Amino acid sequence: MPRTTPLEKIRNIGITAHIDAGKTTTTERILYYTGVSHKAGEVHDGNTTTDYMDQERERGITITSAAVTCEWKDHRINIIDTPGHIDFNIEVNRSLRVLDGAVFIIEGVAGVQPQSETNWRLADRYNVPRLVYINKMDRTGADFYRAVQTLKDKLGIVPLELQLPIGTEDQFVGLVDLVEMKAVVWEGGELGAKFHDAPIPDELKAKAAEYRQALLDTALSLDDAAMEEYFEKGDVAVATLKRCIKKGTIGGTFRPVLCGTSFKNKGVQTLLDAVLDYLPSPMDVPGIKVAAEEGEDENAERRRVAVDDDAPFAGLAFKIINDKYGTLTFVRVYSGKLASGDMVLNTTKGHKERIGRMFQMHADKRAEIKEVYAGDIVAFVGLKDTGTGDTLAAQGDPVVLERMAFPVPVIDVSVEPKTKEAVEKMTLALQKLAGEDPSLRLRTDQESGQTILSGMGELHLEIIVDRLRREYGVDAAVGAPQVAYRETISRPHTETYTHKKQSGGSGQYAEVKVAFEPLERNGGIVFENKVVGGSVPKEYIPAVDKGIKAQSTTGVLAGFPTVDFKFTLLDGKYHDVDSSALAFEIAAKACFREGMKKAAPVILEPIMDVEVTTPPDHVGDVVGDLNRRRGMIQNQEMAATSVVVRAHVPLKEMFGYISDLRSMTKGRASFTMQFHHYDPVPRNIADEIMAKSA
Repeated sequence: MPRTTPLEKIRNIGITAHIDAGKTTTTERILYYTGVSHKAGEVHDGNTTTDYMDQERERGITITSAAVTCEWKDHRINIIDTPGHIDFNIEVNRSLRVLDGAVFIIEGVAGVQPQSETNWRLADRYNVPRLVYINKMDRTGADFYRAVQTLKDKLGIVPLELQLPIGTEDQFVGLVDLVEMKAVVWEGGELGAKFHDAPIPDELKAKAAEYRQALLDTALSLDDAAMEEYFEKGDVAVATLKRCIKKGTIGGTFRPVLCGTSFKNKGVQTLLDAVLDYLPSPMDVPGIKVAAEEGEDENAERRRVAVDDDAPFAGLAFKIINDKYGTLTFVRVYSGKLASGDMVLNTTKGHKERIGRMFQMHADKRAEIKEVYAGDIVAFVGLKDTGTGDTLAAQGDPVVLERMAFPVPVIDVSVEPKTKEAVEKMTLALQKLAGEDPSLRLRTDQESGQTILSGMGELHLEIIVDRLRREYGVDAAVGAPQVAYRETISRPHTETYTHKKQSGGSGQYAEVKVAFEPLERNGGIVFENKVVGGSVPKEYIPAVDKGIKAQSTTGVLAGFPTVDFKFTLLDGKYHDVDSSALAFEIAAKACFREGMKKAAPVILEPIMDVEVTTPPDHVGDVVGDLNRRRGMIQNQEMAATSVVVRAHVPLKEMFGYISDLRSMTKGRASFTMQFHHYDPVPRNIADEIMAKSA
């Protein structure tokens, strides 16, 4: 069956923003106007299409990214609506990884908020072209021009206004289209409200002319032919201007800015037009790179996979869902085509997978399809062992595509089923949930035998435990949240260790001399081999690397993983008969245990970036409370009628903060929190932690 939609008419986009900026409402309006749904759902009524989980509808937030497909002006748009809460940042991460473009929704009152910044940096990492849509222009305190200023101040970008609002707050009626130099006015506030073109209002003509000139100066500078047209005629054709804007959007020279109010149904149709005009089709962006080889520089120029139906198949699995029909694996197809029953290779894990049924997804509903092509986003059912970030490729061209980077969990809880019979059921359920969500880690505490869940925050783990109960029928008792501490060293030390064991027959012998030195935060663990003259044979060097990395998972102070250090193998000794890889691995482990104790080890704790939005009369209480929690105030700024206080606070001090904040501000303040960095803990707290682990 041939392709139904040409490649150049496909858009794969994500909708992303800070919590409560209107992502899900905007997606609902898009689905309504494109004819996918006959009634637009509302977040507050719990009947939206993309928030289909019980937990999402109860809390009024998006937890899992949902994929939907719609048609607009003979184009197909695949949309992923992503969560705004920092605890579910993995969903934004993996969605941006596979999308060709994104719409960033910015709140008209608050402007750029912390989660918008985090998501913007993720989009930068994956080089995703994006539009900015300033939403909620009807809200009290909304200010388009101030919101644009926050784009410059907080994101450091060049915003390119393509529209200006007509009226603000409850007087917001439409917008000035600076590309076609006309007004677009909506009639009434009902859903499906019609709109019409009109002349630009007199009071906005001067401002529109000024912004139009800035638009021309910025966009046309990218194209010599367009500049010539402008100098000859004094203006340019709309098609020429759109071509230049698209070029700058894809290249990241500037970011187009639009406005509207999705809840009041104004601005969504013009946003859809902009998605078609300025965001790229799969053909407009360079193909995805193949993964770097072991030891190869991540930034080196590498082969890119061609976006071509006739090339060998290559796709990236970016999301797993377990539901009543089985395991759904979401795949972005980058190259080639595939039919049901075909065999592909999971090149990440090195095994074959047969493709069973394939679906075009519409949130939790699905339409079966028989073939998929380059540029598609689809769901495969029943893949045996393909996880998030795995590559599926044709057996004739077994490429491995660039991998995803996953965030580090910062909070642990212990979970145990309330009945003995449910132990196995709980373990299987947690393994499935961890398979769906790479930011969730599962391990068994060797000493206590408890199952430990590590996640991104209290809400993240609360949702997981809730899903255990509802979806898998396992009631679990949850321990108090624990901070995911780390250990590191604060000064260099060189240790020599000799491992000797003689017990009849051949013995074990290995000697290693290792230099340990601290690295910057987030430096990871780095190994360097400086052995000369074969004092440690080449075949035993990987065993030293393996031994130290294995031992680093339990540090020397309180058993937490050791991070941010470099170890260099300087010298050693071996025995022709008694030496083996195992002997060198044992020697390396012991060398780590002895050497780390002498390298001034310290315990590190996660420090969170906390942003509290509070009425002005409670600022003193909020700041005083953050100081008591060992917080370092970073700044305070006015945002409409509120004050935003930003501070770096240890995670340990933030457990249960929401109830304290509510009581202190009579329920009027809110806060967001995300991981920022690790820092050494004060001496008294380190002693407390070590006493607990003793």
